[in-house]
Amino acid sequence: MTDGGAHVSIWSVPERQGRGPRPAYSRARITEAAIGIADAEGLEAASMRRIAAELGTGAMSLYRYVPSRDDLLDLMEDHVLLDAEIPDRPSGDWRADLTLVAEGTRAVYRRHGWLADLQRPRATLGPNRLRLVEFAFGALDVGIPIDDVFVLIEMLTGYVERVVRSELAWRREVQENGLTPEQWMMRSGPYVRELLDSGAYPMFRRIVIDARMPHMSADEQFRYGLERVLDCIAAVLPPDPAAP
Repeated sequence: MTDGGAHVSIWSVPERQGRGPRPAYSRARITEAAIGIADAEGLEAASMRRIAAELGTGAMSLYRYVPSRDDLLDLMEDHVLLDAEIPDRPSGDWRADLTLVAEGTRAVYRRHGWLADLQRPRATLGPNRLRLVEFAFGALDVGIPIDDVFVLIEMLTGYVERVVRSELAWRREVQENGLTPEQWMMRSGPYVRELLDSGAYPMFRRIVIDARMPHMSADEQFRYGLERVLDCIAAVLPPDPAAP
């Protein structure tokens, strides 16, 4: 919703305004219904009309609680972040804390694949998003500039999102065409051998012959890459005085 051309967060608008009978629904109930539909049928299916049918009411009545589609998407995106199961505050071990953030975020995206279809440049500043921000940024509150913290967290979340988008893309490939990564590699075998025999691609040859990553499970690949990202973050941080 807008006010004078400026976006107003759905969380800045009281859910119940003025006097009157108790509302028949709530934002939480509408949001949970929308998430259930999106999980089962995709994001586009979670229209106000479809949500209203799920709740047994008319679509127009829901706009009293959620004024716009953007507001609904904000509520949905923020609500599913509960699935990340992030603690209330950092533990003091930044590496362990950022591992929790990465694994929790990956779990949310894998459970709610429609999140990958949300391409919005602005941040969603709901309570669960802010809780995640406080935890992740607080984990790196070790005496470095806040801009450095921002870049490092962006690097971490960028890695997680890239991996998950690839995993979801393969999931769709399997569902639509029945082609797994292993089957794709087998089908590509003859062409790959042609490339190797040409001798024109020495780095590609090293990837095919020496790399272990393509033969790891999805979880192993994620953890291997995550450790490398955390190593890069460690190189930027000041030495830990408690370290031996």
